[in-house]
Amino acid sequence: MKKQFWGFAASVALAATVAVPANAHRQWMMPSSTVLSGDDVWVTVDAAVSNDLFYFEHQPMRLDAVKAWAPDGNEAVIENRSTGRYRSTFDVHLTKPGTWKIASVVDGVMGSYDLAGKTERLPRGTTTANLAERIPAGATNVQTAESNNRNEIFVTVGEPTTTLFAPTGKGIELVPVTHPNDLFAGEAATFQFLLDGKPTAGLPVTVIPGGIRYRDRLGQMDLKTDAEGKVVLTMAEPGMYWVNVTTPRVEGDGEGPPPAGATPTRRASYVATLEVLAP
Repeated sequence: MKKQFWGFAASVALAATVAVPANAHRQWMMPSSTVLSGDDVWVTVDAAVSNDLFYFEHQPMRLDAVKAWAPDGNEAVIENRSTGRYRSTFDVHLTKPGTWKIASVVDGVMGSYDLAGKTERLPRGTTTANLAERIPAGATNVQTAESNNRNEIFVTVGEPTTTLFAPTGKGIELVPVTHPNDLFAGEAATFQFLLDGKPTAGLPVTVIPGGIRYRDRLGQMDLKTDAEGKVVLTMAEPGMYWVNVTTPRVEGDGEGPPPAGATPTRRASYVATLEVLAP
């Protein structure tokens, strides 16, 4: 590995949320470390929703959907779950060499229906399991579409592996051309993003460096995936970066009721917090 990278401590934390304005809340997970060595190591993960990236000042992230997988694909145990006022934390015991995945994937259903002459939007928290009970009797013109929010982090023990990057075919997923634990300031890194298993052009990609509270400018970069679903990122300075990839927003896809007859759009999101090292 170049520049003796694996002797350094580097990390990639992946979270899922939709693209948001500079002053809005962002969801993220961040591990205590993501490049480790040894036969008996642990990682502690902080999980929160905040305005200032990687600081705890708004609310904790829910841990209901969080799972972990060892490099061989077997599910691992999430230990010592705790949720406080501003953050949640948990531990994972890393018992095997290679790249581990820790993720929260939340699926839902969005949509609308007509009732008593008005178009209403399905309430938050609607899923395929509870969809029938969320649609009142007498509703007509029912239109639904699935949503998918993916929140992942990757932690490597010893040499990196890529087994856990195999796509599931659902939502937005990262297929790294550059391994996410191999990032250096000033060097280009290429990532490919799939939507429902297919490389997708035109996905909005937002990149924001951490440490917002200590500078006047947000420093946000806005890009889009190319025809192969790829994007090239070059981070100028070392540090933590929040990367958000979403399905494009379209007119009528806001939080209020959609226009009469509108078809709800597919909505998916993916977030990565990348730690970039000095060259």
